[in-house]
Parts: sequence; C-alpha cells; structure tokens
Amino acid sequence: MKLCRWVIGVAWVLYLVALALLLIGTFGFFGQERDPLAGVFLVPLGMPWVLWTDIFPEALLPWMGALSPLLNIVILTLLCRFFQTGRTDNN
Repeated sequence: MKLCRWVIGVAWVLYLVALALLLIGTFGFFGQERDPLAGVFLVPLGMPWVLWTDIFPEALLPWMGALSPLLNIVILTLLCRFFQTGRTDNN
C-alpha cells in the first residue's frame, strides 16, 4: 500500500529531523548554543510511550526519550504489513 509506505517514510523523516535537532542543541554543533529543550520535538513523536519512561533509571531517561518514537514507527510498520497481507490486489 502506497499510503502506508508514505506515512512510514514521513514518520522516519520527522524522527530523524527531531533527533538531529536534539543532537545539535544538546552538543552545540554548528556553533549553535546549547539548549536544554533541544529534545522537545521528540516528545509528540513518542507519545504515549514517552510518558512511561519515568520507570527507568535517571541515566537512561534521555535514551528512552530519544528511542520512544521508534516504537510508534515499528507499530505503524507492523500494522501496514498486517493489513497488506489480507489484500489480494497489490496496489
């Protein structure tokens, strides 16, 4: 399904851009000032899983926040594969 591939592609692009902004803002790459809110764009992409990251130790919180959008991308991919297997035509 072309729509599924398109949605997954957009999700990947948004995730990679948000991750790049996190790295640029956190480490001050390209002469950018360090910003404590650099990862704010990862929060909506990782909902609702990012709300459950408080069960992890303090040292893992940044990693879990940065990786939580991947869970949504995996779920989208699995849903697309599930619904694609039931189709007889290959559009």
